[in-house]
Amino acid sequence: MVVETLPLQSVTGGALLVVGALVLLVVLAALLSAIEIVDAYEKRALTVFGEYRKLLEPGINFVPPFVSNTYRFDMRTQTLDVPRQEAITRDNSPVTADAVVYIKVMDAKKAFLQVDNYKKAVSNLAQTTLRAVLGDMELDDTLNKRQEINARIRQELDEPTDEWGIRVESVEVREVNPSKDVQRAMEQQTSAERKRRAMILEAQGERRSAVEKAEGDKQSEIIRAQGEKQSQILEAQGDAISTVLRAKSAESMGERAVIDKGMETLSEIGQGESTTFVMPQELTSLVGRYGKHLSGSDVKQNGAELESREFDDETRELIGLDDIAEIIGEIDEEAEMDLEAMEQEAQAIKEGKDAGTISDPDAVIEEMDQDFQERTDGGSETATDADSASDDADDATTN
Repeated sequence: MVVETLPLQSVTGGALLVVGALVLLVVLAALLSAIEIVDAYEKRALTVFGEYRKLLEPGINFVPPFVSNTYRFDMRTQTLDVPRQEAITRDNSPVTADAVVYIKVMDAKKAFLQVDNYKKAVSNLAQTTLRAVLGDMELDDTLNKRQEINARIRQELDEPTDEWGIRVESVEVREVNPSKDVQRAMEQQTSAERKRRAMILEAQGERRSAVEKAEGDKQSEIIRAQGEKQSQILEAQGDAISTVLRAKSAESMGERAVIDKGMETLSEIGQGESTTFVMPQELTSLVGRYGKHLSGSDVKQNGAELESREFDDETRELIGLDDIAEIIGEIDEEAEMDLEAMEQEAQAIKEGKDAGTISDPDAVIEEMDQDFQERTDGGSETATDADSASDDADDATTN
């Protein structure tokens, strides 16, 4: 058996090479363990041999190798989902609700030293607080006062989370759902409420329609009454004008009546036995005028014209012969003016304008009756004066 022996130098060189490699590996591991790179949005808690040393700020940090530990804390706002919770309201109605809590780490040292897993702690605290708040409210309040629920939960979370270095920025309750039986009852209540509102709106619409219809009927009746009133005024004024015209026509025929009466008197005188007749001057004048009217010329006797005598001024004034044409003209002018004014008022009523200027029919008729009575009294006085003058003339001629 042959044993070969290696040279001592070769063995020593190989061992040194292995040791050098090990040392290099240890140095590299130490460097890697000693360097900590912290992101800009976080902080890290450093412990050496289990003892808290400090918070590492964002950037490159050197720590003791192999004996250091770091714990990361995100300094941004974080969102925590609160699982769906079941609760019994104050009026014994079961509801389920879930929420979202927005938190932010304000003090990483407290969050590291005061609480274990601050996210889980805040989530559990939010769950219990949500059930407590819902149980202290009635069902209608849990459905309607969502902002009040959020504020109360946040207020309840603020005090314990401050000790942990956590700030609760906002709490939002996403859904509050009553039980199925309660939902069914609420749907029936909502349906009944909608039916009630529909009936109220329909009744209000019918009432408004009835009011509008009554108002329209009222306006129609007013316009119809004003039209009938105007028609009665026009009819009354027409009758009054016709009566006045007939009266004036009869007055204008007074001269003809006197002539006819004189002819009857002559006929009675001619039937007497006497051969001497005394005739009033007015009668001879009337006979002459009447004959001229019938034949177109005065009566002639023995080749000479028998001229009739005109009424003197006093007799014409008493009889009123000169005023007849003027009175008839005034009546025509007044009638024309009244008719024009009445046509304007009727047009205004037809167009729906203010009819407040329409004269009262009773007042108009009363006024026209007074006017007619005054004129009739004047004609009667004139006729009486004419008869008195005729009698005085007869007496004078007889004497």
